[in-house]
Amino acid sequence: MANIKSQVKRIKTAEKARIRNKAIRSELKTYVKRVQQAVEAGNKDAAAEATRLCYKKLDQAAAKGVIHKNQAANRKSGVARLANKLSA
Repeated sequence: MANIKSQVKRIKTAEKARIRNKAIRSELKTYVKRVQQAVEAGNKDAAAEATRLCYKKLDQAAAKGVIHKNQAANRKSGVARLANKLSA
């Protein structure tokens, strides 16, 4: 453990951020899986709704700095490719 008071505080805040970021990343994976499940089931309406929610969560994560904005864009592209399988 650090001897410096400010460093002790930084360790505590970094741990809180790590836990929060881990939860958000896990949630992102869940939303992508929901899109995949809707596509596999062939449910176009559910896939569209899941895609919309997935986009929203990815944008929020990028805005908060949990993931990079380009990472969010790449994931959105992958989700769009999945969703477009139903319309093709």
